[in-house]
Amino acid sequence: MRPPPPVPPCLDTDQPSPPADAEVSGDWTDSIPRWLAATLFIFALGAAFWRIPSAAAPGFEPPPAAAPSALPALFSSTLLPPSKAPAEPILTRLPDGRLAAAWSAGSQDEADGRGIWLSIEEPGGWHPPLRIASRESTAAGTLTHAGSLGQPLLHAEGSWLHLWYTSRDGLAGDSLNHSFSTNGGQAWAKPAKLEISPLVGGELRPGSPPVSFDDGGLGLLLSRSFISGHSNWLRLSATGQILGLQRLPGSGERAAAIALDTLHAVALQRDPTSRQLQLANTADGGQSWQAGKRLPISSADSRPALLRLPSGRLLLAGNPGPGRTTLQLWLSADAGQSWQRGRIIEEDADITADFSEPALLLGRDGRIHLAYRWRRQAIKLASFSEAWLDGEAP
Repeated sequence: MRPPPPVPPCLDTDQPSPPADAEVSGDWTDSIPRWLAATLFIFALGAAFWRIPSAAAPGFEPPPAAAPSALPALFSSTLLPPSKAPAEPILTRLPDGRLAAAWSAGSQDEADGRGIWLSIEEPGGWHPPLRIASRESTAAGTLTHAGSLGQPLLHAEGSWLHLWYTSRDGLAGDSLNHSFSTNGGQAWAKPAKLEISPLVGGELRPGSPPVSFDDGGLGLLLSRSFISGHSNWLRLSATGQILGLQRLPGSGERAAAIALDTLHAVALQRDPTSRQLQLANTADGGQSWQAGKRLPISSADSRPALLRLPSGRLLLAGNPGPGRTTLQLWLSADAGQSWQRGRIIEEDADITADFSEPALLLGRDGRIHLAYRWRRQAIKLASFSEAWLDGEAP
């Protein structure tokens, strides 16, 4: 950052000073009180600093160039390793291309409550799940009372595997915690509580997986249902420090975001009253967000999932509502401004059926992976190609 320009002297030093006993008529400025002159000087100095150009803010990590996928039409599905009452799955891709999945599981009635579990894809199948966060480990790391855990977010970056999740802290509401592993998820650092806001209370729901910046930082979407639901954009540095928190326009919850290029991104949030998805846009790398159009897509009480496909189109997965008996896909070819209905992944006339909480991930080979809660009994993983999305067999 350049220093401010020098402040010009108040007097012309080339002119001789008047005698001490001389009467100086001067102009009207000589009658300005000293306190006012000092105020004007500070104001001028501040204005000079205001004109200094600030350092350019980082942009989003540029997504790969759009290109047609070479994969033929294909679809497969499998159940991830069993656990008790699994929910809220999330996916990430490890540096070697393997998939990693995390979810919450357990019972509220059990002494240790719900925890966060991790399973990693192996050549012969998925590894038995390992509990990577519990009430005890969370309380020991954050030095706070930790109730039931949930809402995990998983993100692989180099040799680091990051985990964010929420914990219930009594009347204070939910807290957001962060932990990490440097050995592929075998051992985890003590979790730390992120001090997001002095405001407390309500339910905290992290949105889609974090959006990466080109400086190594991350952007997280968080929804808090306190008095009225709203979504916030949390900016983290490459070292995990909180750089800023701003509210997305409008009232919304269960948000998802995706970067389109280095400066542009879109976010979708669910209006708690109409249950319709509301679009928000940024054109300056997430420094500010503007309200977009309301989409003719309703969403049940479950977070939607958003993904940029190899072709450059956007893929949306969610429950069209009012219940969770249908898991639907939508496609957009104009950066989320309009959407067309795509394939139906699951559908059941039984009103108690539950196919919800989807999570999307793009594999290294261009295969699309979709994890979701299946009938409240298991986490199911569906894998398919972009050609299958477009209606090609099977």
